[in-house]
Amino acid sequence: MKNKVTTIYKQAERFAEITNKAIISGNISRAKRLLNIAENLLKTGNNETKNVISTIYVYSVSSFMELRHCSVSNLFPQSLKAEYIKQINTSGV
Repeated sequence: MKNKVTTIYKQAERFAEITNKAIISGNISRAKRLLNIAENLLKTGNNETKNVISTIYVYSVSSFMELRHCSVSNLFPQSLKAEYIKQINTSGV
């Protein structure tokens, strides 16, 4: 049986893991495609989807990138970058 993902939160975590693996492996074109998919979900999804992308996905990917000293600004599309900036400003960093 395949690794079954059951909730939207688990799906967002898995989606972030896949994005992070693309970044680790140096497959930046794939990482950008995945980030663009997340961007599209953030723009067109229902409220729950938008919330999960902004809280779980953006947090997971941006935290990973910061730990690896990757530039979030260069990879994140506009809406994801705005969510990332909101998170930074909210946290008081």
